[in-house]
Amino acid sequence: MKLAGLAPVGNEAAHTLILGSFPGVASLAATQYYAHPRNQFWRLVGAAVGEPLHELAYDDRLARLVAHGIGLWDVLAACERKGSLDSAIRNASPNDFAAFRSRFPRLRRVCFNGKTSGRFAPVIGAAGYATLLLPSSSAANAILSFDQKLRFWRDILTHDDSDQARVR
Repeated sequence: MKLAGLAPVGNEAAHTLILGSFPGVASLAATQYYAHPRNQFWRLVGAAVGEPLHELAYDDRLARLVAHGIGLWDVLAACERKGSLDSAIRNASPNDFAAFRSRFPRLRRVCFNGKTSGRFAPVIGAAGYATLLLPSSSAANAILSFDQKLRFWRDILTHDDSDQARVR
């Protein structure tokens, strides 16, 4: 059975977009980005913007993120997958990247949450966006500690568009 992803979050003022690969089981069930309690996304991005986003209700998290000019989406619109691991993704359909320009007209930087979504960095970079590959916020990515990941995640607010696809 084909699973459908979540709608993009953001508005016309977004200058930065964070792309994941595809929502996990907990996120799809809750219809919320990064809903699994062990996923470090909200703590990482909150620390990067200087707000405890993980302590807020989901709608408030989104509102604060958008207020910082940051949007959320996934590289995949749909796929088949058992469980939540990216390695289990089959028959994937990408999101409509051509819609970026109309949906996010001020977008300058696209950050990729992990290596699976980061495979799209060359395509996005070729379209003229600065790209940044971040270590995955997933609980399955236990190679780096929270503090090690945060060193890289703080770069989402850096507006130096001269470096494309810095790989982490």
